[in-house]
Amino acid sequence: MESGGQDINLNSPNKGLLAGAMTDVPVDSAAAARTPAPEGLTLAEEEELRSELAKVEEEIGTLRQVLAAKERHCGELKRKLGLTPLDGLKQNLSKSWHDVQVSNAYKKTQETLSQAGQKTSAALSNVGSVISRKLGDMRNSATFKSFEDRVGTIKSRVVGSRENSTDSLHSPSGVGDKPPHDNAPF
Repeated sequence: MESGGQDINLNSPNKGLLAGAMTDVPVDSAAAARTPAPEGLTLAEEEELRSELAKVEEEIGTLRQVLAAKERHCGELKRKLGLTPLDGLKQNLSKSWHDVQVSNAYKKTQETLSQAGQKTSAALSNVGSVISRKLGDMRNSATFKSFEDRVGTIKSRVVGSRENSTDSLHSPSGVGDKPPHDNAPF
């Protein structure tokens, strides 16, 4: 899948570049000569180090150019395959989410939240049981029974007076009287 003019041999002077795309990285040897040499270096050692520095800087520039060419080639291949940047983003997000889910921190947090949820559920269940028991105790208390009896008495008086007034309006002769109502308090 190499382009005809592309050389990927890193020992080649073109180092993966298309013909004509090679640019030199400028090295200012005059500026390098102006800086004083660190103490303890001979003139020959300094010159050797400067030469090596220039060579490494040139290799760095070449590698940048090779990387740019590889990125262009990668982009062309993706375009030909119909892969969009959105597909890559989806894949990256999916992989990142998977990595988060298998991380120890996520597992510990999930476990802690699960335990907290179980404890909260148990606490709410206990509160509901206590409230239910307290309401049952209250209903069985003498005060509540007394209150219930009074409400029942008032209800029967109100309902009884309504029945009497309704009965006299609808059936003056008393025919078709309704059966007596249950006087349960609630």
